[in-house]
Amino acid sequence: METDPLGPAPDNHARKVDTLIVGGGQAGLATSYFLSRAGVGHYVLERRAALGGAWQDRWDAFVMNTPNFSLDLPGMPYAGAEPGAFMARDDVVDYFRDYAQRIEAPVRTDMDVTRISTSDGGFSVETSGGSWRARNVVLATGAYQEPKIPALAAGLPKSVLQLHTHDYRNPEQLPDGAVLIVGTGQSGGQIAEDLLAAGREVHLAVATCPEAPRRYRGHDIIYWILRAGIHGPEYGLNTLTVGQLPSPAARFACNPLLSGTDGGHTIHLRELGRQGIRLHGHLEAADDGELTFTDDLAERLAAVEAGFGQRMGRALDAYIAAAGIDAPEHQPAPADDWLPVSPPRVNLAAENITSVLWATGYKLDLSFVDIPVLDAWSYPRHVRGVTEQPGLYVVGLPWLTGHYSSILGGVGVDAEYVAGCVARCVAGR
Repeated sequence: METDPLGPAPDNHARKVDTLIVGGGQAGLATSYFLSRAGVGHYVLERRAALGGAWQDRWDAFVMNTPNFSLDLPGMPYAGAEPGAFMARDDVVDYFRDYAQRIEAPVRTDMDVTRISTSDGGFSVETSGGSWRARNVVLATGAYQEPKIPALAAGLPKSVLQLHTHDYRNPEQLPDGAVLIVGTGQSGGQIAEDLLAAGREVHLAVATCPEAPRRYRGHDIIYWILRAGIHGPEYGLNTLTVGQLPSPAARFACNPLLSGTDGGHTIHLRELGRQGIRLHGHLEAADDGELTFTDDLAERLAAVEAGFGQRMGRALDAYIAAAGIDAPEHQPAPADDWLPVSPPRVNLAAENITSVLWATGYKLDLSFVDIPVLDAWSYPRHVRGVTEQPGLYVVGLPWLTGHYSSILGGVGVDAEYVAGCVARCVAGR
């Protein structure tokens, strides 16, 4: 098939192309880079009006929690003067737009894909901008698709403003009064700090995302995660590969609690409590202005603090030892047994809580894929990004092949493999 460089085909005929990439974020652009090098005709369809991916949905004060050195997209490794610094939201968006221009990615924006189905040995792809026919399709939509809000949100009074972190931008967006943040993943922890710095009273419902040290054994923790995830199998270490996960649901576990603000730092929940944030257990019910939290804050905080050492820390230590790397021993943080008073029931009016931020993550939404390749979690069934449906591929999802699969510095590994499979398919047709 020939690519159509002239835009929409006349008379409602489908445009034809060898390969379509659905999604113009880091995974889609990385795949485009390798397809271009292989000479495979393709387009990248991006539903947004401009490139920049889901980073455009972050709040105003957002800063990457992965250092600049990990901005290692294929063909454009970070070459700036601050490899250990952390890039702000707008700079990240500009970085991706610059990357797309440098690699001359054939991107079509304002192309929301609404249905993908099989057709005559290939695929029919319906979009907001018309129809396409492709021999191959690469799903590169990422994991930040549909904000996840628990059903109990319906039990909150209408007078309370509710926002998912997807829609939060700055403290001025919220009404006067206290704020309840539900969830302590990376977004919840960083926004809690953002609001605290703005002088807001903050309540924080604690999840089980593990705290992690910003620096570990002489390097930023992301350095070791990428090294161990990508190169660990060379030493027989597969702890950070998808095959070692305890269950398919673990693919969606939250990332370690870290921040890139103020030069990068560890977020310690007890310290946030000492600074004035009101810590609570898991939010389990909301009824007529009364919130009920689990009465297990002590156990929850202990689990949060122990989680890194139980899995990730051991995996990184094993890699360092197996690779024979001379790295200083980790000095753990001093034991901290401070514990706030945390009543299991809270009255919204009594505490003047006027807004709730749901830092509860996202769920996959691949409902536009009208092909039976999704499992019970809406995750494509695949082997190294090659799905059960010939010609249909996936890149960029969490734990596609390993912990690094959705990280900027690691997404190129899967993208290169998948692009190679596509190129071989095109060459052999």
